[in-house]
Order: sequence, then structure tokens, then C-alpha cells
Amino acid sequence: MKKTILVFLSALSVFGLFGQDNGCFPQLEKAFEKRGSYTVADDMHRNVILSFFEGGESFCLNGKVRVENGNITSIFIQFKEGDYELYDKKFYNAQKNPPKVNNGISEMIFTADGERLRVVFIEKLKPKQREYQQAKLPEDL
Repeated sequence: MKKTILVFLSALSVFGLFGQDNGCFPQLEKAFEKRGSYTVADDMHRNVILSFFEGGESFCLNGKVRVENGNITSIFIQFKEGDYELYDKKFYNAQKNPPKVNNGISEMIFTADGERLRVVFIEKLKPKQREYQQAKLPEDL
């Protein structure tokens, strides 16, 4: 009986670890944590990724945002045809203030109707570190 319970709990933990699909945001967040970001200046940023969160999942859309005094003041979502639509909802951070940007990614943004999103300034991602070429030894040594 104890072995059955142990096997069952082990299977649940394995399926729980590998069965999670958290969408697009974790990969973006990992890249920014590893490589860092250039400063996000006050301006209209036309190539950003809007990552929306629902449950344990995230999905990403292209968009543009305006940054003023270090805060995100307006968000636009891009259509397939290339034009944009204003995200016409009042949004704020957890403290009910305009969301700020840290290391190329905004704070979690909330809306009154419960939507959650983060803005990723993908063009501000620093390039990968250069790596040294490993020497290949001859096989006849």
C-alpha cells in the first residue's frame, strides 16, 4: 500500500513538472535575466511584446507603448494587417500607480476587469555574450 501511494505521488510530481506549459513569457523573462537590458527611454516604443496572463498560462501579442517619466502611459495592440488599436482600459501596477519598467520588462499590469499583462521591450535585450571556440583534439592521440 505504501509503495502504491509513493508511486502515485511520484507520478503526480513528474507530470506536474513536465506538464506545465506557461506560454511565451518565461522564455522572455529568462533571456532578460541572463543577458540584461539597455535602458528604456521615454518615447513611443513600436516593437514590444505584450504578454497576457490567464491562469498559469501566458500568450503574447505584438504592440507598441508610450513611456513617459519612466512609466508606461499608453498601450497599443497590433493587428495582423500591421495597424494598431489603443488598449482602451485603465491599467495600473499592484500599488495602483502607473507601471514602471525594470530590466526591459514592465511590472505586472492590472486592469479593473481582472486582466494581467507585462510589456517586454524586446529591442532592449542585450546581445548574447561571445563564447570562445573549444579546441578539438585529434583522435589519434
